[in-house]
Amino acid sequence: MKIGRRGRAAVVVLGDIGRSPRMQYHALSLACQAGLEVDIVAYGGSEPHAALLQHQSIHLHRMTQWPSVPQSLPKILRPFMLMLKPLVQFLVLLYYLCFKIPAPDVFLVQNPPSVPTLVAVKWASCLRHSAFVVDWHNFGYTLLSLTLGRGSSFVTIYRWIEKHYGRMASGAFCVTKAMQHELDQNWGIKATVLYDQPPEFFRPASIEEKHELFCRISESLSQPFGIQDCISYGMTGTGESDPNSTLFTIHTGTNIIMKQNRPAIIVSSTSWTPDEDFSILLEAALMYDRRVAGLLNEDDVSDEEILWNEICNGKQFLYPRLLFIITGKGPEKDKYEQKIRKLKLKRVAFRTMWLTAEDYPLLLGSADLGVCLHTSSSGLDLPMKVVDMFGCGLPVCAVSYSCIEELVEINRTGLLFSSSSELADQLMMLFKGFPHECDALSSLREGVLAKASSAKWVTGWDENAKPLLSEVISQNFS
Repeated sequence: MKIGRRGRAAVVVLGDIGRSPRMQYHALSLACQAGLEVDIVAYGGSEPHAALLQHQSIHLHRMTQWPSVPQSLPKILRPFMLMLKPLVQFLVLLYYLCFKIPAPDVFLVQNPPSVPTLVAVKWASCLRHSAFVVDWHNFGYTLLSLTLGRGSSFVTIYRWIEKHYGRMASGAFCVTKAMQHELDQNWGIKATVLYDQPPEFFRPASIEEKHELFCRISESLSQPFGIQDCISYGMTGTGESDPNSTLFTIHTGTNIIMKQNRPAIIVSSTSWTPDEDFSILLEAALMYDRRVAGLLNEDDVSDEEILWNEICNGKQFLYPRLLFIITGKGPEKDKYEQKIRKLKLKRVAFRTMWLTAEDYPLLLGSADLGVCLHTSSSGLDLPMKVVDMFGCGLPVCAVSYSCIEELVEINRTGLLFSSSSELADQLMMLFKGFPHECDALSSLREGVLAKASSAKWVTGWDENAKPLLSEVISQNFS
């Protein structure tokens, strides 16, 4: 049933819409489940999912991004540029919301960022007589404090703006019960919890989809950070470009089967920011590599090429090779890629890549384990990447913090760790006997699949989001 008099909603993201999956799902639900025309006002950059681009009722309006400050700019001018940026963003955003798109029944805005987004959307909602709903993903001031420190006057001002304009909204969503409590008790904001749930296209991949994906990304997999590693060895010129054979699968006649001595795939999606300590993963990978070598009585000076040649010839070990595929873009990527290059690993390899919106779910659905390093600047939000992993039937090892157990059920859908040593212990335990005799990993996967079958974005949106949006729109026009 359509809601609202104008039959229109605006989704506002002061960021790359392709990297804002929750807001993409909101837009699809507003169009498909509420029957509204939807205008998305956001920055470009990454391509959003094809389902959004192809929907006739969804209209994407890409704003021009603020250019990065050149390193050659004199230091005396940098504070001026930092103050000018939000002012220009405010004016551009207000122009789009008031003049570039038709007047909507409701503006639905992602927070953070809070400045100048909440101010611009509140002004636009008044000028266009529209309702104004905030979707609280986190607190913007806590993210700013990672850079400037909690004691910064900029952080204090930012928090005041975020709280003041957040309270002026017609309604609010948030992502956890912990955040709902914080908003209610300390901010005076009543928010409805709308848990992130995976949309329909996040699901386990079929054997055919896995094979096709591995064929598509084989070139990326064959390129190590160093000269050679346990994954790239033997790939070049030995048939790995054959469409009937990949590192993980082989196509024989009408059947596709998984190779018995294939590496285990561990996926971690990251924005390469300070709130995700990637060094934990690197240290855990190194520990796994050393511990397995120790168990097999291998010394540090033994020739890794002998081992790799044995693997290429089909030899299977109690503990498999681990291939960590790290997806995402961000400021600290180069720093950690340099660290990866310096590691000397026999049974572990890393690849970093950026996948299309269509291939990313297929990778999750083809992997064996997910790792989440998100710690949350506020301690009150949950990582969307874990939700996506669960939708694809992928169990997860995640960094432990205050509210993560609202999402990860220990020993049912995943495990929690607080140090690299704990993560290494979990890798050893989960992958012993891979691929067919790793009972702990199989048990977690069964738990994830059971949870995924009952948790859907469409259902949660219908039960929690649609009633709130209908209510605030009705009140706005009454």
